[in-house]
Amino acid sequence: MYSVEVIDRSDTSITIKMNGFPIQYANALRRICLNGVPTFAIETVDVIENTTVFADEYLAHRLALVPLTTPSGKYISDQRDYQGEDEGSNSTVMLVLDSGKTDQTTDVTTARLSSEDPEVRPVNDDIPIATLAPMQKVVMECHAKLGRGSEHAKWNSANISVLTGTEEDGFELKVETTGSRDPADIIMAGMQELSGRLEEFKQVID
Repeated sequence: MYSVEVIDRSDTSITIKMNGFPIQYANALRRICLNGVPTFAIETVDVIENTTVFADEYLAHRLALVPLTTPSGKYISDQRDYQGEDEGSNSTVMLVLDSGKTDQTTDVTTARLSSEDPEVRPVNDDIPIATLAPMQKVVMECHAKLGRGSEHAKWNSANISVLTGTEEDGFELKVETTGSRDPADIIMAGMQELSGRLEEFKQVID
């Protein structure tokens, strides 16, 4: 008898118990929850102005690793038909980093990142990007795209995805979000993703 029960839940993590599922299915779901659920991350950066001591590439790398909130279903379904390569598609959101210029040393954080979509934004305003000397300034246009952690870790939807237990006693799956998506949403999207992959496999062998 198959059953799923939520045994612990918070804003950042969720633990479910799965009874009756084979270990292959449970472990596949664990992997997908970690790096198979689409999330937003900054992919390309256009440098408008950079008078800091930091190279453009360094700042672009820092920005790419900032986790961004990803609204479920707004830009794309969580199914396998995702095509995210088109620059003009609705899976791209622009954010602008503008440090401003002051006569004091300034810590630039993700609070300086403004998004054209308020639902796609840094998960925290206090993530440091760079420290600027007096009168230094940086302005960058950042293009965030949907992707999966299997392509690059910056798209990981979860910090941890851990499976414990046995088939006889049931498996416990704990998922801790990066903040990009709600923990329960990650599991639901992971189940849809796994179902889609199994359907593709079935079509291949039929």
